[in-house]
Amino acid sequence: MSASAPMVRRAAVEGLGTAALVVVVVGSGIQATELTLDAGTRLLANSLATVFGLGVLIALLGPVSGAHFNPAVTLAAWFAARRTGDGPPPHDVASYVPAQVFGAITGAVLADAMFGKPLAGLSTHVRFSGHLWLGEVVATAGLVWLVFGLARAGRAHLAPLLVASYIGAAYWFTSSTSFANPAVTIGRAFTDTFAGIAPGSVLPFLAAQLVGGAAGLGLVALCFGRPAPVADDDAVVPAGGQLPAAPARSADESTLA
Repeated sequence: MSASAPMVRRAAVEGLGTAALVVVVVGSGIQATELTLDAGTRLLANSLATVFGLGVLIALLGPVSGAHFNPAVTLAAWFAARRTGDGPPPHDVASYVPAQVFGAITGAVLADAMFGKPLAGLSTHVRFSGHLWLGEVVATAGLVWLVFGLARAGRAHLAPLLVASYIGAAYWFTSSTSFANPAVTIGRAFTDTFAGIAPGSVLPFLAAQLVGGAAGLGLVALCFGRPAPVADDDAVVPAGGQLPAAPARSADESTLA
């Protein structure tokens, strides 16, 4: 994240980025449904549009807010860095998550409006089954593993390509088509189209995504170890009582910090 960007701007970017992501997911699903009756072709079109759109959004907005666009990623970033102090503080989390959820709902409504669909019509697409919940655990665990593994390995600059590629692949190798995002899941309940999810199916998806996020952090710790906490003795406070400014982060660190 950009330390210089004010919180209001960063939260707004998270909301706008999540809205744009949902527009891509829902809009491409509607377009695919109107162009072909083949389910495989519809999913291919939907997944390709999501890959391209997500990659662009991460590259564009990552330097401002970190390009989470996902409460699971935001919560994982806070939890993983709670001892080291280099992650988002609780007040950032409290601003990001509502912005992401509101953005996702707005994006679904906007996509419906572009295609002349009923606005804010709740989805009737039931996705209520144990194998779908397992798919969400796997999809979210893999996403968190990738995002924080890239940061630990000093490869965060590859996030626009690799995160988007992972989501595109997970469309196909998970039974749930990889929602892997609580905000997007809630937003997709507000569109009765190809990408929708019935409101009654949302809660188990959210629970599975949180479990997957925790599992993903476990995989990061297993593969890369835990970051060492910053000892209080290591901080030198000058006479004026102000801590020295943190050194500038590299491009790799700033995108997914």
